[in-house]
Amino acid sequence: MSFAPSADPLPDVQRVLCVFAHPDDVDFGSAGTVASWVDAGLEVSYLLVTRGDAGGFDDTPREQMPLLREAEQRAAAAAVGVKDVEFLEGYRDGSVTPSLELRRDLTAAIRRYRPDRLLTSAPLRRWDRIAGPSHPDHLAVGEAVTCAVYPDARNPFAHMDLGLPAWTVREIWYSGGPSPDHPVDVTETFGRKLAALREHVSQTSHMTGLEEMLRQRLSDVAGALGLPAGRLAEAFTVIRTE
Repeated sequence: MSFAPSADPLPDVQRVLCVFAHPDDVDFGSAGTVASWVDAGLEVSYLLVTRGDAGGFDDTPREQMPLLREAEQRAAAAAVGVKDVEFLEGYRDGSVTPSLELRRDLTAAIRRYRPDRLLTSAPLRRWDRIAGPSHPDHLAVGEAVTCAVYPDARNPFAHMDLGLPAWTVREIWYSGGPSPDHPVDVTETFGRKLAALREHVSQTSHMTGLEEMLRQRLSDVAGALGLPAGRLAEAFTVIRTE
């Protein structure tokens, strides 16, 4: 199963909400694009479902990891110009499901932030890359976000106890899914993407050749989607929701 071809992005977007499972998810897949949105004057906010408590690659005490990773995400957001970073409460890294409770919390966030565009992880598994994009938490968040966009957040009779007016997100950008076909040239913002990822010390400090790996990956994406030689790109699937 894959996505339909991407829609053309909306030309009048003002606010973007980026919803991901863990600190660093948005930066690995989308930080160059986020930086370009900030440069264009869009109001971009981050919402993280967990604090990444199951992450890390050393003997950092487990009780310190959520605080460490929250601080890393806030620093990474600042590197690309994002000031508003929120974390949900009550969800653990490695055990996220597209539950009604998560849909309700996401509906509340959508109604508060009122985004035109929502960026999230794809709810479709990639069998060519079982590690990374196909993490169960990523798939669960992508599914819950999709359900919160439609029907929950726009239905005035859903989650009425929130006391928040209904809101329709007009566009979803999916990151990490199968066969993404909408490239964003991030050549000029690559340095800020790299800086954001390096703020995730607990997740990237053990990686040798991080810059070279990223350049090769983004160069391959750019070439596959028809950008000129020497360019770097992140790729997405874009859908209209109206």
